[in-house]
Amino acid sequence: MAIGRSRNNKRSSNTSYASTITTIVFIVLCVLGVWMLTSNTMAPPQTTQRTATTSNMGNDDVSSIFHDDKKDIPAYEDNPGELPDDAIKSDDRSQADNIDAGSDDSTGSQSTAGTTNPAMEEASSNIEKQELISTPLETENRGNDQKENNVENSQVKESEEPEKQQVEHDNQVSEESSMTQKQQEDNEESVSKTSEPDEGNQSKQSNDGEQQESSSEQDQQQDDQGKENEDASKGQEVNSVVDHPQDEGSNSEDNQQMEQNAKASLEQKSILNEQMEDASSQKDEHDQGDQERGKAAGEDEVQKEDEAEQKGAGGFHGSSNNDPQAVIPEQEREKTIEEQQQQRQEDQQAEETTQKQEDSSTEKLEEPQDRDNDNSEQQQQQQRAIDSHLEDESPSEQNEKTYSHESQSYSSFPAGDNPEIPKESKESKMSWKTQASQSENQKERRQSDLEGNGSIYGYKWQLCNVTAGPDYIPCLDNEKALRKIRSTRHFEHRERHCPEEGPICLVPLPEGYQKPIEWPKSREKIWYHNVPHPLLADVKGHQNWVKVTGEFLTFPGGGTQFIHGALHYIDFLQAAVANIKWGKHTRVILDVGCGVASFGGYLFERDVLTMSFAPKDEHEAQIQFALERGIPAISAVMGSQRLQFPSRVFDIIHCARCRVPWHAEGGRLLLELNRVLRPGGFFLWSATPVYQKLEEDVQIWKEMTSLTASMCWELVTIQKDKLNSIAAAIYRKPRSNKCYEERKQNSPPMCKEDDDPNAAWYVPIQACMHWNPTEESERGARWPVVWPRRLRTPPRWLNSSQMGIYGKPAPQDFLADYDHWRKVVRTSYMSRLGISWSGVRNVMDMRAVYGGFAAALKDLQMWVMNVVNVDSPDTLPIIYERGLFGIYHDWCESFSTYPRTYDLLHADHLFSKLRKRCKLEPVMAEVDRIVRPGGKLIVRDETNAIGEIENLLKSLHWEVHLTFSKDHEGILSAQKGTWRPDTYSDS
Repeated sequence: MAIGRSRNNKRSSNTSYASTITTIVFIVLCVLGVWMLTSNTMAPPQTTQRTATTSNMGNDDVSSIFHDDKKDIPAYEDNPGELPDDAIKSDDRSQADNIDAGSDDSTGSQSTAGTTNPAMEEASSNIEKQELISTPLETENRGNDQKENNVENSQVKESEEPEKQQVEHDNQVSEESSMTQKQQEDNEESVSKTSEPDEGNQSKQSNDGEQQESSSEQDQQQDDQGKENEDASKGQEVNSVVDHPQDEGSNSEDNQQMEQNAKASLEQKSILNEQMEDASSQKDEHDQGDQERGKAAGEDEVQKEDEAEQKGAGGFHGSSNNDPQAVIPEQEREKTIEEQQQQRQEDQQAEETTQKQEDSSTEKLEEPQDRDNDNSEQQQQQQRAIDSHLEDESPSEQNEKTYSHESQSYSSFPAGDNPEIPKESKESKMSWKTQASQSENQKERRQSDLEGNGSIYGYKWQLCNVTAGPDYIPCLDNEKALRKIRSTRHFEHRERHCPEEGPICLVPLPEGYQKPIEWPKSREKIWYHNVPHPLLADVKGHQNWVKVTGEFLTFPGGGTQFIHGALHYIDFLQAAVANIKWGKHTRVILDVGCGVASFGGYLFERDVLTMSFAPKDEHEAQIQFALERGIPAISAVMGSQRLQFPSRVFDIIHCARCRVPWHAEGGRLLLELNRVLRPGGFFLWSATPVYQKLEEDVQIWKEMTSLTASMCWELVTIQKDKLNSIAAAIYRKPRSNKCYEERKQNSPPMCKEDDDPNAAWYVPIQACMHWNPTEESERGARWPVVWPRRLRTPPRWLNSSQMGIYGKPAPQDFLADYDHWRKVVRTSYMSRLGISWSGVRNVMDMRAVYGGFAAALKDLQMWVMNVVNVDSPDTLPIIYERGLFGIYHDWCESFSTYPRTYDLLHADHLFSKLRKRCKLEPVMAEVDRIVRPGGKLIVRDETNAIGEIENLLKSLHWEVHLTFSKDHEGILSAQKGTWRPDTYSDS
């Protein structure tokens, strides 16, 4: 136990007494010098960094180092644990911390912890208060480290000094233990490594053996240069304790000599520090290959950088080969340590989440049909689990991931373990119809000359010089075509009239445009300057459609028929007909004349997808409002042509004062609804003819009653909503043909046998009805299974004898496609494409096939518009059958949506097929038009198509995050910026 003295005793020493002490100190120094030269048992100088590391550890930490038999500390690379702050500090920082600690201890207590650190000796002489105290333990044999530890621990236990003195004693013991450890390192070159391990450091020694050998020469050089100064200061300390155990003070001459030695030692260490940093960096480069081969199998690549960091981190885990002088910057070490700790915590959480999701998915696939009626709370829990999994990679996925932005390389194709992208089989094309072949009256808009498909990287883009400005929709704002229209009786001027050649200009941004507000906040408000159209707020503000509130446009959730909010109205409809069963029996609905689409926006809370549409008319920008809010919608009109949907796909069709004359012209528009309504589906009509007694309303109701009866629609109920002072009539389409056969008059007539109900691309509306399917193998004969099981279940009518798109029997092809896209999304899209999915809401799959990509995103807060190309196999009915929605389209033409309305576009093998029919320049201009600034594009295609798309995107100033190719197949990920040209094109 250390014994201290007061300041008065120090100053009472006389001159003769001081000279005697000086003589003894000189003799002891000489003896120690001879001993140092003739013996290899002298411990190397203790490093400042290691002292600082140990001194800042608590009693429990020190105990864990000295008692390795109780708790085995893992290697640093595998588990950093809770490192103390000073464990990664530089020498200068640690020295400053020790000086401060010594100053504080001398003020609060008359006794201090012993140390051999020159910086501590300097501090003692400067403040003239600190006594350097050592225990008799220092005079014993330093080669026996186990004995030192036991003696010191015994003394600490018997001590009755305050807790601070006990901690300081532990610091000294840690220092001596580290010195002995250094001695073991020097002897390892000539002595077998089977000697007794140093307590607390054996685990790290065995892992870093090769690093110890590579740095032993540097350590020995440092030892030889630093021993003289270290021994000089230690000799004074030992002499004071041995000769005068009861009088440990020293006079001013001793203090001056100690100060000089400390300064000299610090200067020498500073020089050594610079020399050893240079030597260490050269040594690291030379020995990097050997060090990598010596590492344990399965270590992460980041440990290659950690080796250099641990050489400066000190011996917290007993890394005996680390040179304390060869340090790296403190901030880099701290940052790396924090990143490793955070990464390991994320790995553990992701692994647990992945396991929960797999268990949940297994149970979900095996559950019977009645288990589909789970409550909403269970669905929300499942959604949170899947969201967490998609945002955090599992450890296996992280080990697999070797891509870097600079090298652009993967250990495997970004799609996952299977690098192949499914390809269409040639045989399958013979067994599938296309929308182009079905639509006999399709208007020809193809450019005959398809030459010149080369790259136009560097093409000079210009702004579109059009009247519509930032709201330009090429196929709806074609002023040249609109001037040629002779009649607007059937709203022909609101229909699609695409230019013969797609525009290759860019749409400008509205002044003051900002990044859109994210869902779900966007449902209630959007930035005014993103859609600067206040007219609708003036006309419909009193009906709670939309209001101008400062810099926002706000949406109270109301509509013409539900002023007090959409949720009440949705519940009112459910109460009217129990069989509606939102989110179970009813999944996909069509909202005609939707306004700002609040009805569809709030149906998301009932797990229902709503295809909302309205024309681009005097209700200024109503569809643009809906899409800016994050609600699915398209700009369309019920006019002279069929809606671009297959037959018998919507579970419910809704019209709330949609201003469509259903009764006119023999009910031709209502017959178009009959075409797309599923047999057994409901038509919800909430309009003034249902509940008002005005002469016009009474006449309309009378004609509607006659028309619906002749169509065999059953009037299920008429219900009044007292809160909103409205009423709704609910009709149901028949499921069989019995009523059609028993009609006395064939009016409306049944369609001809050669009239294909699925033909919908530029096909005129026919005032007739199609027969309902009766065979079980026909689509529409039975209602789909309940949601969400219908998402993953092949339709009953999908025939196994029919070859699927990718060459397997159709039901197996469906399941293989589903599994493929779930894997691609989970292992590649969510983590490797540089996409922040939390800001993605409006998504479009430009070539959907079975809708597998959309199905893989089901549990995320987003919706997907599935596009089936008119020249591709007609799989859109399958997409609707599984509870998703979509539309027919030809990408040689513009899409019927406003600019800046989608967050992400996905194109799987689209452009390689498309460039055989039309140029890619106007197609990419269309992509740029409908994607929001900050929006993304994912392309999977043939390598040559990927290269052309990349050049076009760069000419548009998009940021290409990733391009990768393998086996003639490639993937591209890019993001749109805010760049716009400065000049306008010719009008």
